[in-house]
Amino acid sequence: MKKNIKLPIILTALLVATQSQAAETKGAGSTFVSPVMAKWIDTYKARTGNVVSYQAVGSSIGLGLIKKETVDFGASDMPLDPKELDKLGLMQFPIVIGGVVPVVNIDGVKPGQIRFTGQVLADIYLGKLKSWNDPAIRAINPDIRLPNAPITVVHRSDGSGTTFNWSNYLSKVSPQWKSSVGEGTSVEWPLGVGGKGNDGVSSLVSLVPGSIGYLEYTYALQRLDRISFGMVQNSAGNFVVPDAASFQAAASNADWKAERDFHLVLTNAPGEDAYPITATTFVLMPKAPKSPERSAAAIDFVRWSLENGKSQAETLNYVPLPPALIDQVERYWQQGFEAAPTVSASAHAKR
Repeated sequence: MKKNIKLPIILTALLVATQSQAAETKGAGSTFVSPVMAKWIDTYKARTGNVVSYQAVGSSIGLGLIKKETVDFGASDMPLDPKELDKLGLMQFPIVIGGVVPVVNIDGVKPGQIRFTGQVLADIYLGKLKSWNDPAIRAINPDIRLPNAPITVVHRSDGSGTTFNWSNYLSKVSPQWKSSVGEGTSVEWPLGVGGKGNDGVSSLVSLVPGSIGYLEYTYALQRLDRISFGMVQNSAGNFVVPDAASFQAAASNADWKAERDFHLVLTNAPGEDAYPITATTFVLMPKAPKSPERSAAAIDFVRWSLENGKSQAETLNYVPLPPALIDQVERYWQQGFEAAPTVSASAHAKR
Protein backbone atom coordinates (compact mmCIF):
# COMPACT_ATOMS: atom_id res chain seq x y z
CA MET A 1 0.00 0.00 0.00
CA LYS A 2 1.25 3.43 -0.88
CA LYS A 3 2.47 5.40 2.09
CA ASN A 4 2.23 9.16 1.65
CA ILE A 5 5.08 11.24 2.94
CA LYS A 6 4.11 14.18 5.12
CA LEU A 7 6.39 17.13 4.62
CA PRO A 8 6.70 17.74 8.40
CA ILE A 9 8.43 14.35 8.62
CA ILE A 10 11.24 15.71 6.45
CA LEU A 11 11.56 18.92 8.41
CA THR A 12 11.39 17.22 11.79
CA ALA A 13 14.14 14.83 10.76
CA LEU A 14 16.28 17.75 9.68
CA LEU A 15 15.67 19.69 12.87
CA VAL A 16 16.29 16.93 15.39
CA ALA A 17 19.18 15.12 13.75
CA THR A 18 22.34 15.37 15.78
CA GLN A 19 25.09 14.19 13.45
CA SER A 20 27.57 16.96 12.66
CA GLN A 21 28.15 16.14 9.01
CA ALA A 22 26.22 18.44 6.69
CA ALA A 23 23.73 16.92 4.30
CA GLU A 24 24.79 16.63 0.66
CA THR A 25 22.78 16.36 -2.52
CA LYS A 26 23.49 16.25 -6.25
CA GLY A 27 21.52 17.61 -9.18
CA ALA A 28 22.00 17.91 -12.93
CA GLY A 29 20.29 19.14 -16.05
CA SER A 30 19.05 22.49 -17.36
CA THR A 31 21.60 25.14 -18.29
CA PHE A 32 18.64 27.57 -18.46
CA VAL A 33 18.44 27.58 -14.65
CA SER A 34 22.18 27.38 -14.01
CA PRO A 35 22.80 31.08 -13.13
CA VAL A 36 20.19 31.20 -10.38
CA MET A 37 20.92 27.64 -9.26
CA ALA A 38 24.53 28.66 -8.60
CA LYS A 39 23.38 31.62 -6.49
CA TRP A 40 20.96 29.45 -4.52
CA ILE A 41 23.58 26.79 -3.87
CA ASP A 42 26.13 29.29 -2.55
CA THR A 43 23.65 31.09 -0.29
CA TYR A 44 22.07 27.85 0.92
CA LYS A 45 25.48 26.49 1.94
CA ALA A 46 26.33 29.74 3.75
CA ARG A 47 23.04 29.68 5.64
CA THR A 48 22.73 25.96 6.41
CA GLY A 49 26.11 24.33 5.90
CA ASN A 50 24.52 21.85 3.50
CA VAL A 51 26.35 21.08 0.26
CA VAL A 52 24.61 20.90 -3.10
CA SER A 53 26.37 20.24 -6.39
CA TYR A 54 24.76 20.91 -9.75
CA GLN A 55 25.96 19.92 -13.21
CA ALA A 56 24.59 22.19 -15.97
CA VAL A 57 24.69 19.51 -18.65
CA GLY A 58 21.40 20.21 -20.45
CA SER A 59 17.88 19.03 -19.81
CA SER A 60 18.18 15.80 -21.81
CA ILE A 61 21.22 14.56 -19.88
CA GLY A 62 19.63 15.68 -16.62
CA LEU A 63 16.54 13.61 -17.41
CA GLY A 64 18.73 10.62 -18.21
CA LEU A 65 20.65 10.93 -14.95
CA ILE A 66 17.56 11.18 -12.75
CA LYS A 67 15.99 8.21 -14.52
CA LYS A 68 19.06 6.19 -13.47
CA GLU A 69 19.13 7.91 -10.04
CA THR A 70 22.74 8.89 -10.66
CA VAL A 71 21.74 12.23 -9.13
CA ASP A 72 19.19 13.15 -6.44
CA PHE A 73 17.27 15.55 -8.63
CA GLY A 74 17.12 16.44 -12.28
CA ALA A 75 16.22 19.82 -13.78
CA SER A 76 14.49 20.20 -17.12
CA ASP A 77 12.83 23.03 -19.01
CA MET A 78 10.62 20.48 -20.74
CA PRO A 79 7.96 18.88 -18.54
CA LEU A 80 7.35 15.17 -18.93
CA ASP A 81 3.89 13.87 -19.67
CA PRO A 82 2.15 12.45 -16.55
CA LYS A 83 1.87 9.02 -18.18
CA GLU A 84 5.63 8.95 -18.73
CA LEU A 85 6.21 10.10 -15.16
CA ASP A 86 4.04 7.25 -13.90
CA LYS A 87 5.95 4.76 -16.05
CA LEU A 88 9.29 6.03 -14.75
CA GLY A 89 8.19 6.42 -11.13
CA LEU A 90 9.05 10.12 -11.14
CA MET A 91 7.41 13.28 -9.84
CA GLN A 92 7.96 16.78 -11.26
CA PHE A 93 7.27 20.32 -10.09
CA PRO A 94 8.23 23.85 -11.16
CA ILE A 95 11.03 25.76 -9.48
CA VAL A 96 11.44 29.04 -11.43
CA ILE A 97 10.23 30.85 -14.55
CA GLY A 98 12.29 32.72 -17.16
CA GLY A 99 12.45 33.43 -20.87
CA VAL A 100 14.14 32.30 -24.07
CA VAL A 101 15.19 35.23 -26.26
CA PRO A 102 16.45 35.64 -29.82
CA VAL A 103 19.92 37.18 -29.90
CA VAL A 104 21.77 38.69 -32.85
CA ASN A 105 25.22 39.96 -33.72
CA ILE A 106 24.48 42.86 -36.06
CA ASP A 107 26.62 45.98 -36.01
CA GLY A 108 24.65 48.99 -34.78
CA VAL A 109 21.63 47.05 -33.49
CA LYS A 110 21.04 47.78 -29.82
CA PRO A 111 19.53 45.45 -27.19
CA GLY A 112 15.75 45.33 -27.40
CA GLN A 113 15.71 47.17 -30.73
CA ILE A 114 15.21 44.53 -33.42
CA ARG A 115 11.73 43.04 -33.80
CA PHE A 116 10.71 39.51 -34.71
CA THR A 117 7.43 37.79 -35.35
CA GLY A 118 7.18 34.10 -34.70
CA GLN A 119 6.78 33.49 -38.42
CA VAL A 120 9.96 35.43 -39.23
CA LEU A 121 11.92 33.48 -36.61
CA ALA A 122 10.60 30.20 -38.00
CA ASP A 123 11.43 31.22 -41.57
CA ILE A 124 14.97 32.22 -40.56
CA TYR A 125 15.54 28.87 -38.86
CA LEU A 126 13.96 27.05 -41.82
CA GLY A 127 16.43 28.80 -44.13
CA LYS A 128 13.71 30.65 -46.04
CA LEU A 129 15.05 34.08 -45.05
CA LYS A 130 18.75 34.21 -45.85
CA SER A 131 19.72 37.90 -45.58
CA TRP A 132 19.18 40.51 -42.89
CA ASN A 133 17.75 42.96 -45.41
CA ASP A 134 15.05 40.51 -46.54
CA PRO A 135 11.76 42.41 -47.05
CA ALA A 136 10.01 40.31 -44.40
CA ILE A 137 12.53 41.40 -41.76
CA ARG A 138 12.68 45.02 -42.95
CA ALA A 139 8.88 45.30 -42.89
CA ILE A 140 8.77 44.90 -39.10
CA ASN A 141 11.96 46.90 -38.56
CA PRO A 142 11.48 50.10 -40.59
CA ASP A 143 13.60 52.18 -38.20
CA ILE A 144 16.68 49.94 -38.30
CA ARG A 145 19.25 49.96 -41.06
CA LEU A 146 19.74 46.25 -41.63
CA PRO A 147 22.77 45.13 -43.64
CA ASN A 148 22.75 43.21 -46.90
CA ALA A 149 24.54 40.39 -45.13
CA PRO A 150 23.90 36.65 -44.83
CA ILE A 151 22.22 35.26 -41.72
CA THR A 152 24.13 32.59 -39.83
CA VAL A 153 21.80 30.43 -37.75
CA VAL A 154 23.09 29.18 -34.39
CA HIS A 155 21.30 26.51 -32.36
CA ARG A 156 21.99 24.09 -29.54
CA SER A 157 23.97 20.95 -30.34
CA ASP A 158 22.98 19.17 -27.13
CA GLY A 159 19.60 18.03 -25.84
CA SER A 160 18.13 21.16 -24.34
CA GLY A 161 15.02 22.41 -22.58
CA THR A 162 15.81 25.81 -24.06
CA THR A 163 15.54 24.17 -27.49
CA PHE A 164 12.28 22.54 -26.44
CA ASN A 165 10.68 25.87 -25.56
CA TRP A 166 12.08 27.54 -28.69
CA SER A 167 10.87 24.76 -31.01
CA ASN A 168 7.57 24.44 -29.12
CA TYR A 169 6.91 28.14 -29.72
CA LEU A 170 7.86 27.93 -33.39
CA SER A 171 5.53 24.93 -33.78
CA LYS A 172 2.68 27.00 -32.39
CA VAL A 173 3.19 29.92 -34.77
CA SER A 174 4.41 28.21 -37.96
CA PRO A 175 2.54 25.27 -39.51
CA GLN A 176 5.54 24.53 -41.73
CA TRP A 177 7.87 24.38 -38.74
CA LYS A 178 5.45 22.09 -36.92
CA SER A 179 5.14 19.69 -39.84
CA SER A 180 8.77 19.67 -40.98
CA VAL A 181 10.79 20.11 -37.77
CA GLY A 182 8.49 19.92 -34.75
CA GLU A 183 9.46 20.27 -31.13
CA GLY A 184 11.70 18.54 -28.63
CA THR A 185 14.88 18.87 -26.62
CA SER A 186 16.66 17.88 -29.84
CA VAL A 187 15.37 18.40 -33.39
CA GLU A 188 16.68 17.88 -36.92
CA TRP A 189 17.80 21.41 -37.68
CA PRO A 190 17.35 22.41 -41.34
CA LEU A 191 20.57 24.44 -41.20
CA GLY A 192 22.98 26.24 -38.91
CA VAL A 193 25.84 25.60 -36.51
CA GLY A 194 25.49 24.16 -33.02
CA GLY A 195 26.84 25.23 -29.65
CA LYS A 196 26.78 23.21 -26.46
CA GLY A 197 24.71 24.76 -23.70
CA ASN A 198 23.56 28.34 -23.44
CA ASP A 199 27.23 29.30 -23.05
CA GLY A 200 28.12 27.63 -26.33
CA VAL A 201 25.38 29.42 -28.26
CA SER A 202 26.28 32.72 -26.60
CA SER A 203 29.94 32.33 -27.55
CA LEU A 204 29.18 31.47 -31.17
CA VAL A 205 26.79 34.38 -31.68
CA SER A 206 29.34 36.70 -30.07
CA LEU A 207 32.04 35.55 -32.48
CA VAL A 208 30.08 35.41 -35.75
CA PRO A 209 28.90 38.71 -37.31
CA GLY A 210 25.42 38.41 -38.80
CA SER A 211 24.46 35.46 -36.62
CA ILE A 212 21.25 34.74 -34.71
CA GLY A 213 20.71 32.38 -31.81
CA TYR A 214 18.46 31.81 -28.82
CA LEU A 215 19.39 32.02 -25.15
CA GLU A 216 17.98 32.08 -21.67
CA TYR A 217 17.62 35.79 -20.92
CA THR A 218 20.32 35.99 -18.21
CA TYR A 219 22.93 34.60 -20.62
CA ALA A 220 21.92 37.24 -23.18
CA LEU A 221 22.43 40.00 -20.63
CA GLN A 222 25.93 38.75 -19.91
CA ARG A 223 27.10 39.40 -23.51
CA LEU A 224 25.55 42.77 -24.31
CA ASP A 225 28.96 44.06 -25.39
CA ARG A 226 28.84 41.69 -28.38
CA ILE A 227 25.21 40.63 -28.94
CA SER A 228 21.72 42.12 -28.72
CA PHE A 229 18.44 40.49 -27.77
CA GLY A 230 15.28 41.18 -29.73
CA MET A 231 11.59 41.81 -29.12
CA VAL A 232 9.07 39.14 -30.14
CA GLN A 233 5.46 39.68 -31.17
CA ASN A 234 3.04 37.99 -28.78
CA SER A 235 -0.37 36.40 -29.33
CA ALA A 236 -2.05 39.79 -28.77
CA GLY A 237 -0.03 41.27 -31.66
CA ASN A 238 2.28 43.35 -29.49
CA PHE A 239 6.07 43.40 -29.77
CA VAL A 240 7.31 42.67 -26.24
CA VAL A 241 10.72 43.27 -24.71
CA PRO A 242 11.87 40.24 -22.71
CA ASP A 243 12.28 40.93 -19.01
CA ALA A 244 11.01 39.68 -15.68
CA ALA A 245 7.82 41.74 -15.99
CA SER A 246 6.87 40.27 -19.38
CA PHE A 247 7.73 36.74 -18.18
CA GLN A 248 5.50 37.35 -15.16
CA ALA A 249 2.73 38.59 -17.46
CA ALA A 250 2.90 35.34 -19.41
CA ALA A 251 2.85 33.26 -16.23
CA SER A 252 0.02 35.18 -14.60
CA ASN A 253 -2.74 33.35 -16.47
CA ALA A 254 -1.27 29.88 -15.98
CA ASP A 255 -3.72 27.44 -14.39
CA TRP A 256 -1.32 25.09 -12.64
CA LYS A 257 -4.09 23.44 -10.61
CA ALA A 258 -5.73 22.14 -13.77
CA GLU A 259 -2.63 20.27 -14.89
CA ARG A 260 -1.56 16.97 -13.40
CA ASP A 261 2.11 16.91 -12.35
CA PHE A 262 2.35 20.61 -13.36
CA HIS A 263 2.45 19.59 -17.04
CA LEU A 264 2.17 23.09 -18.48
CA VAL A 265 4.14 24.97 -21.16
CA LEU A 266 3.96 28.78 -21.09
CA THR A 267 4.93 29.58 -24.68
CA ASN A 268 2.59 31.86 -26.67
CA ALA A 269 0.58 32.64 -23.53
CA PRO A 270 -2.30 35.13 -23.76
CA GLY A 271 -2.00 38.68 -22.46
CA GLU A 272 -1.24 42.13 -23.80
CA ASP A 273 2.17 42.26 -22.10
CA ALA A 274 3.05 38.55 -22.11
CA TYR A 275 6.43 37.57 -23.53
CA PRO A 276 5.71 34.68 -25.93
CA ILE A 277 8.72 32.43 -25.25
CA THR A 278 8.40 32.25 -21.47
CA ALA A 279 9.63 28.99 -19.98
CA THR A 280 9.56 27.04 -16.70
CA THR A 281 12.28 24.92 -15.14
CA PHE A 282 11.02 21.75 -13.49
CA VAL A 283 12.67 19.54 -10.88
CA LEU A 284 12.25 15.78 -11.26
CA MET A 285 12.72 13.28 -8.44
CA PRO A 286 11.90 9.59 -7.88
CA LYS A 287 8.75 8.81 -5.91
CA ALA A 288 10.50 5.90 -4.19
CA PRO A 289 14.14 7.03 -3.95
CA LYS A 290 16.99 4.61 -3.35
CA SER A 291 18.35 7.04 -0.75
CA PRO A 292 15.54 8.66 1.24
CA GLU A 293 18.12 10.67 3.14
CA ARG A 294 19.51 12.28 0.01
CA SER A 295 16.02 12.91 -1.34
CA ALA A 296 15.16 14.69 1.91
CA ALA A 297 18.28 16.83 1.50
CA ALA A 298 17.26 17.65 -2.08
CA ILE A 299 13.73 18.59 -1.01
CA ASP A 300 15.13 20.78 1.74
CA PHE A 301 17.31 22.64 -0.76
CA VAL A 302 14.42 23.11 -3.17
CA ARG A 303 12.09 24.30 -0.42
CA TRP A 304 14.73 26.74 0.85
CA SER A 305 15.22 28.04 -2.71
CA LEU A 306 11.49 28.53 -3.27
CA GLU A 307 10.91 30.27 0.05
CA ASN A 308 14.18 32.16 0.56
CA GLY A 309 15.76 32.49 -2.87
CA LYS A 310 13.34 34.96 -4.42
CA SER A 311 15.72 37.92 -4.32
CA GLN A 312 18.47 35.98 -6.11
CA ALA A 313 16.00 34.91 -8.80
CA GLU A 314 14.72 38.44 -9.32
CA THR A 315 18.25 39.88 -9.46
CA LEU A 316 18.98 37.53 -12.36
CA ASN A 317 15.69 38.36 -14.12
CA TYR A 318 13.91 35.12 -13.36
CA VAL A 319 10.40 35.03 -11.95
CA PRO A 320 10.10 33.24 -8.58
CA LEU A 321 7.04 31.09 -8.02
CA PRO A 322 4.15 32.91 -6.31
CA PRO A 323 3.22 31.79 -2.76
CA ALA A 324 0.06 29.98 -3.89
CA LEU A 325 2.06 27.88 -6.36
CA ILE A 326 4.71 27.12 -3.72
CA ASP A 327 1.93 25.87 -1.44
CA GLN A 328 0.65 23.70 -4.28
CA VAL A 329 4.15 22.27 -4.83
CA GLU A 330 4.52 21.44 -1.13
CA ARG A 331 1.14 19.66 -1.11
CA TYR A 332 2.31 17.75 -4.17
CA TRP A 333 5.34 16.54 -2.22
CA GLN A 334 3.08 15.26 0.55
CA GLN A 335 1.17 13.13 -1.92
CA GLY A 336 4.02 12.12 -4.21
CA PHE A 337 6.62 10.22 -2.24
CA GLU A 338 6.05 6.54 -1.58
CA ALA A 339 8.46 6.39 1.37
CA ALA A 340 9.30 8.90 4.04
CA PRO A 341 12.86 10.16 3.56
CA THR A 342 14.93 11.27 6.50
CA VAL A 343 18.30 12.96 6.55
CA SER A 344 21.13 13.19 9.00
CA ALA A 345 22.03 16.84 9.35
CA SER A 346 21.95 19.55 11.94
CA ALA A 347 22.11 22.29 9.33
CA HIS A 348 18.66 23.70 9.96
CA ALA A 349 19.64 24.80 13.41
CA LYS A 350 21.78 27.43 11.65
CA ARG A 351 18.82 29.17 9.99
